[in-house]
Order: sequence, then structure tokens, then C-alpha cells
Amino acid sequence: MNKFEALVSLNMVGEIGSIRLGKLLDYFGSFENIFSAAPEKLIAVSGISENVARRIRAFKKEDLDRELEAAKKLGLKIITLDDAEYPENLKNIPSPPLVLYVKGELEKEDNLSVGIVGSRKASYYGLSSAEKFSAELAQCGLTIVSGMARGIDTAAHRGALKAGGRTIAIIGSGFKNIYPEENIKLAEEIADHGAVISEFSLNTEPLRENFPRRNRVISGLSLGVLVVEAAKNSGALITADFALEQGREVFALPGKIDSDSSFGTNNLIKQGAKLVTVKEDILEELALPLAVNLSTTTVKNRLKQDASSEDAHLYSLISHEPVCFDEVLEKSSLNISQVYEILLRLQMKKLVKQLPGKQLIRSN
Repeated sequence: MNKFEALVSLNMVGEIGSIRLGKLLDYFGSFENIFSAAPEKLIAVSGISENVARRIRAFKKEDLDRELEAAKKLGLKIITLDDAEYPENLKNIPSPPLVLYVKGELEKEDNLSVGIVGSRKASYYGLSSAEKFSAELAQCGLTIVSGMARGIDTAAHRGALKAGGRTIAIIGSGFKNIYPEENIKLAEEIADHGAVISEFSLNTEPLRENFPRRNRVISGLSLGVLVVEAAKNSGALITADFALEQGREVFALPGKIDSDSSFGTNNLIKQGAKLVTVKEDILEELALPLAVNLSTTTVKNRLKQDASSEDAHLYSLISHEPVCFDEVLEKSSLNISQVYEILLRLQMKKLVKQLPGKQLIRSN
């Protein structure tokens, strides 16, 4: 059994993170010795219960083979803590996941990520704010990370997607039990423009105890976490706690003082979270005034979405300095109705804006 197989196997056993793995290796010296050890020897390792010891002893190579074959059929990539593709932000948290199941692609640019979380039973104010902030931050080139739950999480993912940006969903179950079921289609969209990630083996059900573990991954991947709306005992507050433990910034959107769904966010602000009213509040706190420079990738993504090569060509004729419409028309070799149609698309994608006097300029 090689290291990759051992890490996936131990992850399938469950209740073994990087800290317990380190203790097992210190005690037994190799992965082979771990799987061949007697239960009483396994229990002698700090943190290994009788239940975990029994599962290690009962684990079979056939279990691993089935898991790997099923992951392949689902189009998943399995990344272990040792792989170069493992996200740098996540690798540096206490007890990072041993294994990540990934649908989609992780990119280096995802190191510049912001988590957006909040209530499942969100108000219109919360939903619209989550989508707005997500879209605006995505347009600045930041990747939006959330948990694909109902409410605020779903709005955050959709905001990034509508803006043509990247988004990452962290789920609290295995890929054979995506939850909630109504977001299965959303998961496919996210995978096409970012990634869906789980640390849980494929058959893991969406059990209550899995979601705090998921929340630590949301904050672990992010430079900071924005809590949009949260009641007194909201799971989003757990994400904020993890963010603080991991040295991440915590942001909160203020809400009505008599609203139960804003109790958690208002309380976070009283405790020292950064009050947020515009995206610049987040960019400044994260020392990311360079977000304009990051927008190149986002521009490319937005041009890819339902765009023809003519869109990209016309966009290339417009710069960050005002240029006359007639000059763009002449250089494009297109007729005037085609240019107007393309310009409308580019303006709707917030790539180009029109100035007085028929002048055009890039928005980013």
C-alpha cells in the first residue's frame, strides 16, 4: 500500500486527522504497520478509540478499490495532504483534512478567496446582500467559498457564477449524498466554474456532526469570512469561530436590531468583527487594493461565458483610456448593428462602459 492509498484508506476509516495520523506514524513507523497492528496496540496510541481501532483492523483493500473506482466514475479527483495541488491556505490550518475529493478544478488564484456564509432561513435582505457582495468580490478576481447550503450559501455561489467568477463549494457529505438535493444542479455549475470539495468518503451521509468539520474547511480556504446573516445559534457563527482560530479575518454585515436573523452578525460586530457595508471594506482589510490587477482572470472567465470570438476581439479594441466609438467600429471590421449588439453584451457583463460623447472604456 503506497502513501496515497494509505491516506485515502485512513480517511475512509474516519475520525483520523493529521494530528492522529502523526501519532500513529510516530508509534508504528509506517502505514503498513498501522493496518497490520493488533487492536490493543492501536488503542495504545493517544486519541485512537476502540471503535476506530476496530475499523482500521476491519478495513480491506477491496474497500479502497471500490472507492477509487466509484470516484473515477463520478469524475472526481482525490488530492491528499502531500500533493502539490492541495490548497496552500488549507494546508496551514490545525489538523487539515487528509484527503479532498474534488469535482472541478482548483487553481492557484484560489489562494485569494473570501468565504461568504449565513443563515439557511435567510431574509430577502440577506439573500440579495450575499449575492451582491459575492458578485462584486468575484469581479475583483477573488474566489468565493461557501457551503452550498440553502439560503445565504446558495446566494453567494450564484452571485459569483452570475459575475463570471470562480466559486468553491464545501459539502458536509460524500459525493454520493449531495445535500441539499435541490442543489445538485448548482453543484454541477460550480464544478464548471471552480470546484466542489468534500473531505468525506463517497457514501458519507449529511450527518449533523459533519457540518462543523465542513465549516473549518470553508474558513481554512479563505483569507477572511463574511457572515451575511446569522441567528443566535447559527452554524455560520461556528465558521466565524474557526476563522478566528485559524487567524483569518471576520467580517459581518449589520442587520436590523430587532431581527432574530441578524442577532449573530450584530453580536459579531460588537465582539470586534469588521463591519461591512461595501466591498472595499473587505478589500482594504485584506490589504487587497490590487484587486483591479486580479480582475484579468475574471474578465477572461466572463468572456468565455456564452461569448463569441467577436466579443473578445471587440473587447481587445477598448482600453483603460477612453476610445471613440467610431474608431472601435472602424477597427472591428463589423457593421454598426453587430458592434452595438456586442457592446451591449460587454456592458451587461460589466466589462465595458460608455462615457459621454460616444467614448468607450473598460470597466476593469
